[in-house]
Amino acid sequence: MPTPIHERKLANAIRVLAFDAVQKANSGHPGAPMGMADIAEVVWRKFLKHNPVDPNWANRDRFVLSNGHGSMLLYALLHLTGYELSLDDLKNFRQLHSKTPGHPEYGYTAGVETTTGPLGQGLANAVGFAIAEKTLAQQFNRAGHEIINHHTYVFLGDGCLMEGISHEVCSLAGTLGLGKLIAYYDDNGISIDGEVEGWFSDDTQKRFEAYGWQVQKIDGHDTDAITQATINALNETSKPSLIMCKTVIGAGSPNKQGKEESHGSPLGADEIKLTRETLAWVDDAFVINQEIYDAWDNKAKGQALQGNWQADFDNYKKQHPMLADELLRRLNGDLPADFDKVAYDFIKDCQSKGESVASRKASQNTINALQPLMPELLGGSADLAGSNLTWFHNAKALEHDPAGNYIHYGVREFGMTAIANGIALHGGFIPYVATFLMFMEYARNAVRMSALMKQRVIHVYTHDSIGLGEDGPTHQPVEQLTALRSTPNLHTWRPCDTVESAVAWVEALKTKTTPSALIFSRQNLACQSRDDDQIANIAKGGYILAKEKGELKAIIIATGSEVEIAMNAFNSLDGQGIRVVSMPCAEVFINQDNDYRESVLPSNIRARVAIEASHTDFWYKFVGLDGKVIGMTTFGESAPAKQLFNHFGITAEAVIQAVTSLIKG
Repeated sequence: MPTPIHERKLANAIRVLAFDAVQKANSGHPGAPMGMADIAEVVWRKFLKHNPVDPNWANRDRFVLSNGHGSMLLYALLHLTGYELSLDDLKNFRQLHSKTPGHPEYGYTAGVETTTGPLGQGLANAVGFAIAEKTLAQQFNRAGHEIINHHTYVFLGDGCLMEGISHEVCSLAGTLGLGKLIAYYDDNGISIDGEVEGWFSDDTQKRFEAYGWQVQKIDGHDTDAITQATINALNETSKPSLIMCKTVIGAGSPNKQGKEESHGSPLGADEIKLTRETLAWVDDAFVINQEIYDAWDNKAKGQALQGNWQADFDNYKKQHPMLADELLRRLNGDLPADFDKVAYDFIKDCQSKGESVASRKASQNTINALQPLMPELLGGSADLAGSNLTWFHNAKALEHDPAGNYIHYGVREFGMTAIANGIALHGGFIPYVATFLMFMEYARNAVRMSALMKQRVIHVYTHDSIGLGEDGPTHQPVEQLTALRSTPNLHTWRPCDTVESAVAWVEALKTKTTPSALIFSRQNLACQSRDDDQIANIAKGGYILAKEKGELKAIIIATGSEVEIAMNAFNSLDGQGIRVVSMPCAEVFINQDNDYRESVLPSNIRARVAIEASHTDFWYKFVGLDGKVIGMTTFGESAPAKQLFNHFGITAEAVIQAVTSLIKG
């Protein structure tokens, strides 16, 4: 048997691929891949359970590169271990439409589990993976069959730990005892601005021990130490583990290792030549000899691991056929077979009851109606369950029942949302999370990541306008709806009553590749009258709620609580020449065919008024510059809701005046 290649040489393969790709692109971050190469070699060759032939194997370990600027580390690993990522792909690093974008992008590259780059969010996603694994295992594993049994490994850097989201999610991970979460901290002491000790002097060990984590400190270039620390982490099943790896950024570069020069810039041709000599690497750029490929190749091992799992799953399916089918349904992201019937029966029931309740209560009623059919719903709220009304009849909190279906996230809006992204990416669950609409701002970047990664995460936001009243302008959203609506691949629903609230939930659950923001009121809203055709058209995002009498002369467009105001104006005008359009989801409406849009908003009718207790600018795309928008252009005030609507002129009288003036020309 030939002598195995020394582990350091295998790690050096990562280093040379990283600095060669960055040099060719003349852009990128070689320092982190070079500094973490020894850690990566140990984790990926000795411990990570994965199959390059089937990157979506359900029971694979998840690997997250939270310090995503070091993306060439991950790309090199995927290439070397046998994923569909060629040398040409590596040479195309950071180029248009390549499989190797500047930061790892979910959906671009086989083996990339999540999009990372905004520091700290990959760590948060990893917490979501670990929650999903633990909960799914509790729900489906049976004696003799650990069908769900894998770990989540995450690499992270100083920047991830400086970001506040790291505190939110690591605190919760310790509380929940996520023993299958293993984090490797690249403790190199360098960021773009230089040595971090001037602005990052935390005692990280004590910090994580206080969270309830197992913490180990090692030399990140000592493969034996990395191996033993990982074994210790695997043996600690009741706590997440942080392995603090003291490393040298840009390790191997004679003149730039340990310095910020290696962090975010190519090493340069001269330095690369010296680095090759230092590493005793004789091959040219992008040349890896077959012996190294053979030592790295994980295809046979991965297929054997998956084959053993599949045999176990086949036996599991014989003993527990209904459980097996349910697990596969949930992992595929499919809704139950009778979902449409149950959902639409409930919607019809809401219309027939005609209840006047807050849309946040209508949301809770919908969850209660659909959840028994959908055990994959994994809900949660940022300490506001009693206000968001996200707690449901069959809710079981994870802190009390590991097989539960509800997460008390605490006051952690950003962490909550990024964790939910990880839960959705893992599969087996449809997560929803909740807070006040105003505090979406704390979570804004994670909401954006839901949309960027095309994940079915449902963001529930209540207390949606000045209508929340006395809490005042700090809590009254004004510009938040515009921010959500301007986010690509996000559906923002603001329903006006129980029926639209139910439809919003149903459509959010049916949309596999688009997250949804469901916007609900604090105050009670009247249920509007509709026929079956109108109910069906709610799902199109906008529809005619009240049809004009006689010749159409003007159109009133409204959402949420302001639909009632629009209807009051319509009734005062006796509907003469006036149409009311309810538009609970503008993004969905815009995506309808032209014939439908024209039937609702005829282009020849220029007299249009939009009313919404939110920032006015968004609505000019629907009313044109000649139309009128009644809404907010300032922050709110502290007062009862009715007083505030009158104070800011968001009234039926204002709508009537605007409509009348437009008709008169």
